[in-house]
Parts: sequence; structure tokens; C-alpha cells
Amino acid sequence: MKERTLIAAGALNMFVAVGCGAFGAHGLKKMISEEMLAIWHTAVTYQVMHALGMIAIALLMPRMAGAALHWAGRLMLAGIVIFSGSLYLLALTGTRILGAITPFGGVAFLAAWLLVAWAALKNR
Repeated sequence: MKERTLIAAGALNMFVAVGCGAFGAHGLKKMISEEMLAIWHTAVTYQVMHALGMIAIALLMPRMAGAALHWAGRLMLAGIVIFSGSLYLLALTGTRILGAITPFGGVAFLAAWLLVAWAALKNR
């Protein structure tokens, strides 16, 4: 993923996360249980952290050559879609089987952060 594309994807994810956070705080709290609201909050939190991570990766790309950061950005985006997306759907629908998908997004996040560390250690 190119730097500009990654920044745009990160910024759009921040936009969505802020909107989802506001929706959870104002619109959902009377519609879903406290447990589901906590799940929604977790989805928002991880989306925010990794959207900012995507932007940080894009800013690091000119300083650190190699494919590791490109893959890290892709994995963060995939993690947001899978992890946060499955939690949003779980909170809205109560369909518990969606929780089985969530760990795949978490693994994508973990792999992305390992790639960031690898890029930093490899590029001295």
C-alpha cells in the first residue's frame, strides 16, 4: 500500500470510528445491552488505535525501505475490517458466532505490529 493510500485509509477509518463512537455513546445505549455496548466500545477502541497505526506506518515508510511496512499497513486494515467489523456486527445483531471470526483480526493486528518492529530493526 502506498503512503498516501495508507494515510487516506487511516483517516477514513478514524472518521468511521469517531462516528461509531458517537453512535454508541448516544444512539445505541438505549437500544442494546451493557454487554453489547462494551463490545461496541472495544471495536471502536481497536479501530482508532489501528487507524492511527496505519497513519504512523505511512509516515515511517520514507525512512524505512522494504515490504514489511507495506504489509503491516495491509494487515492493520484487514484487522480493522475483521476484528472491529465482527464486533460491530456482534453488538448489533447478538449473533455470537461472529465472535469466532474476531481472533483472526487480532492475529492480523499482532502480525502487523511485528512487521513494524521487524522493519525498524532491519533498517538501521
